[in-house]
Amino acid sequence: MHFSVNYLRHHDDAKSGPVRVGWCLADTDSPVIYDPPRRVHSRDARKEHAKSAARCPAVLNLESRYFEVPCPFDMNIGFARDNEGRPTLRNLAGGSSSIRGSTLGKKIVITNEKEWRFPDRPMIQLKLPYLFIADEPVYLTQLDAYLHYRRDPLPGTIFGGRFPINVWPRPLMWAFEWHDTEKPIVLRRGDPLFYCQFEFDNPERTVQLVEAEMTPELKTYLDHISGAVNYVNQTFSLFEAAERVRPDTLLTARKS
Repeated sequence: MHFSVNYLRHHDDAKSGPVRVGWCLADTDSPVIYDPPRRVHSRDARKEHAKSAARCPAVLNLESRYFEVPCPFDMNIGFARDNEGRPTLRNLAGGSSSIRGSTLGKKIVITNEKEWRFPDRPMIQLKLPYLFIADEPVYLTQLDAYLHYRRDPLPGTIFGGRFPINVWPRPLMWAFEWHDTEKPIVLRRGDPLFYCQFEFDNPERTVQLVEAEMTPELKTYLDHISGAVNYVNQTFSLFEAAERVRPDTLLTARKS
């Protein structure tokens, strides 16, 4: 990777301390419904006994490395095909739904059927405004919230991913591959949609998650790299070009 002298000096000075990762919301029409990402931990677990699993260092160390992104609204959706055989979504909550059907249709989309990995497994995407950034080399891995118990398991699997948030920050989405279309997708507001794990130079370092400002420099950089997926199949090939125009600082902590 090719970074400026100031960028590398900042990285060298901080590499023994916590890794600062910033989060903020990209443009959205209703920011109030998007709760902050939160560190995963066993909230209701009993900890009185010294040998409790909830006090196990290995368990605590694992949980401390995950941050969960919560679901912004209730949803109960089913899969169907219209009269012409095209895939479509149904709002099964009907009039009792907490979100209007027209709004839900703007937030959740079915990808083009030709882009599905398997012909019998629809792929849907929930657009989210969550954005993570860093000023040193940090990879974000998005994975299923596998520590969260669901009384009614989801009828499929989420699409994870891994990319460097220091050079390629972008709004996340919840992508889902629907294995059993006879069963609905039911999610509740506040339930974890997925986990974020951050990788960096030293596994002994911890993550300090801070709310970040959408500065003019960050906005300009996002505009510079956004939309590349529509024109280039392998966006990872653009990392070096993005690094050449990257400002020294993208992460500015928001003042409380």
